[in-house]
Amino acid sequence: MSNKAVILFVGALLCAASVMSPSQAQDKGALRGSNEAVRTVPENRAQFQFSFAPLVKALSPSVVNVYAARQETRRSSPFAGDPFFDRFFGRQFNGRNRQRISRSLGSGVIVGSDGIIITNHHVIENADQVKVALSDGREFEAQIELIDKRSDLAVLKIEPEEVLPQVELGDSEDLLVGDLVLAIGNPFGVGQTVTSGIVSAIARSQNGVNDFGFFIQTDASINPGNSGGALVDMDGRLIGINTAIFSRSGGSNGIGFAVPSNMVRVVLESVRQGSDTLMRPWVGAKFQSVTADIAESLGLPGPTGALIAGVSPGSPAARAGLIPGDIILSIDGKKVPHVDALGYRLTTAGIGRNTKIQVLSRNTTRELELELAVAPETPERDARIVDGRTPFTGMTVANLSPRVALELELDTSKSGVVIQSVRARSSAARFGFRSKDILVEINGETVSDTQTFIDIVSSRYSSWEYVLERNGRRQLRRIR
Repeated sequence: MSNKAVILFVGALLCAASVMSPSQAQDKGALRGSNEAVRTVPENRAQFQFSFAPLVKALSPSVVNVYAARQETRRSSPFAGDPFFDRFFGRQFNGRNRQRISRSLGSGVIVGSDGIIITNHHVIENADQVKVALSDGREFEAQIELIDKRSDLAVLKIEPEEVLPQVELGDSEDLLVGDLVLAIGNPFGVGQTVTSGIVSAIARSQNGVNDFGFFIQTDASINPGNSGGALVDMDGRLIGINTAIFSRSGGSNGIGFAVPSNMVRVVLESVRQGSDTLMRPWVGAKFQSVTADIAESLGLPGPTGALIAGVSPGSPAARAGLIPGDIILSIDGKKVPHVDALGYRLTTAGIGRNTKIQVLSRNTTRELELELAVAPETPERDARIVDGRTPFTGMTVANLSPRVALELELDTSKSGVVIQSVRARSSAARFGFRSKDILVEINGETVSDTQTFIDIVSSRYSSWEYVLERNGRRQLRRIR
């Protein structure tokens, strides 16, 4: 399109806006609903010349750079660190492991004037040292207050000598597709950068960033280094934390994602209550997606909601009257568009209160009251680290309870002994054990709890036959 054509096109828009009568403008606002009537589009040449500069000036001091450093071990030989080769050939043959410092760069937002900063989990993951640089160039050592991988959020704390400028949290539920937003961060380490755009979509899911599947999508340019930065509305409120981009090249293609501010609010509340972990409500039900076929059979206009596949006896779901086959459509009047969004809705609703849910049950819509409780740790986890010389050496096991299952993202109705973690290059790692594996049986003996498990593996067996459950499927394995 030529410059002349562009000018004519813009001129036509301005003319169209200027001839709109007050009654037409009022009708347009009424059609958009009371929640949207306050939003306007540029209607004359002066409004097209508005600037974001005052907003950026006010918010820039509250956006910081986050530097994370971690020490990594690089093996000079593929056999280095292997006990077998170390024993028979010696460490000198295998070479020495090399240590190197890996650094990552991201952004953060000051949300507390006393030095509380929110950023992404993946920015500081496994970091040995975290530093924060303010917009004026000052640097501070940062203490990690909370990390939550599932939401990809982390909270840092620095100790400034003065009160810091903070960004006010907005309500991400008020966002509408088409709203103007600004993204502020430090892309590629070039320095603080501001980009503008609109909210492209809400409740985006399945982008592989975190487990909540509930994101704000924006076309404001977000590039590497922007992670943890601020997504703000035109009132200067934080409505999201920039988290990821959809890209095949590594650069911004106009599809960026941000964690909603209401999720940020829940994480910050956990820190204020003195917790270093984010507690999630326990419902005691298993959910799955509503497919197009299921929606059609139930008379739904399309696939929506979360289908209940199972209910644990005595759980909050059972006490509320939920049964397998029910579909949760909304929580406290807020729609549940897909099963991935259910965890977000439950977590942001808050633990320790009763919430109202709309359920489609046997072709009838009904309202129920669901208690959002903390998952019980019964039986006690009694975590044990396995040592000695067995195939199980290097794993940490725990008794399965609803709380442990929730932490590991397992079915809360499961019981027995679960592997919490496996130490790298340990015997357990070499024999293929993984975190979240449930140990069912070893050499014909049922693994009922961690004490029983320790007793079994402490016996001297020349061979091992065991059953484990992984991703809902049981596997029989032998080690000789």
